[in-house]
Amino acid sequence: MTLTALIEEGLRLVMARNPVVGKTRIEIPLCRNAGGTLPGVDLNDSGAMLDLMEERV
Repeated sequence: MTLTALIEEGLRLVMARNPVVGKTRIEIPLCRNAGGTLPGVDLNDSGAMLDLMEERV
């Protein structure tokens, strides 16, 4: 077994044993009419996106 295969198998076992708890899915605001993001949403600015998603703006 290669080292890479061993690491992959170990990660699979650990991840299957310890599911992520308490994480919520975050939806990125989308414009339904024309597609794409809403005006003012900059996908390169994670802080501003978080503010928009949490309605801090």
